[in-house]
Amino acid sequence: MQQDEVLDLFRKTGALLEGHFRLTSGLHSDRYLQSALVLQYPEFAEALGRELAERTRHLQATAVLSPALGGIVIGYEVARSLGVRALFAERQDGVLTLRRGFTLGAGDRVLIVEDVITTGGSTMETARVAEAAGAHVPGAAAIIDRGSGASKLDLPLQALVRLDVPTHQPEMCPLCARGMPVVKPGSRTV
Repeated sequence: MQQDEVLDLFRKTGALLEGHFRLTSGLHSDRYLQSALVLQYPEFAEALGRELAERTRHLQATAVLSPALGGIVIGYEVARSLGVRALFAERQDGVLTLRRGFTLGAGDRVLIVEDVITTGGSTMETARVAEAAGAHVPGAAAIIDRGSGASKLDLPLQALVRLDVPTHQPEMCPLCARGMPVVKPGSRTV
């Protein structure tokens, strides 16, 4: 699956939004990728998961760990294609943690899977959850990399799409300066 094919899925489903958005990171941007609109279609979710699995199979993951909420569906699809467990970390008192009886240990090789990576903060926080449980994290994968790059992650990263979408600190945002109202479309409000 080529980058243009993935972006076509986002366009076809209305998941590539334009306007003025506050991202989960707190940064502002003129584009937002609402992957849930793509992943609501099982055939698209399966195809994207299968492609990410093929690109990461060499990492020999024994489990996939995704941050809730955005990474759950694509993480499950990648795990299904790899034939491994699909787990997710969720926030408890503002901190990502394993809950619901999920466990990882020293014998696990954990692939971190996200829908969209912007700064890499959630990805690295999810990796720390796995490492704190004693697991090894050989890499990360995402449908879209909005410019975080593997160098910021300190992990090998496979992404189906790499986009350089400018982001701005709120106090330096040209859209704010023009008085455009800001929208927070993501899954996390803080």
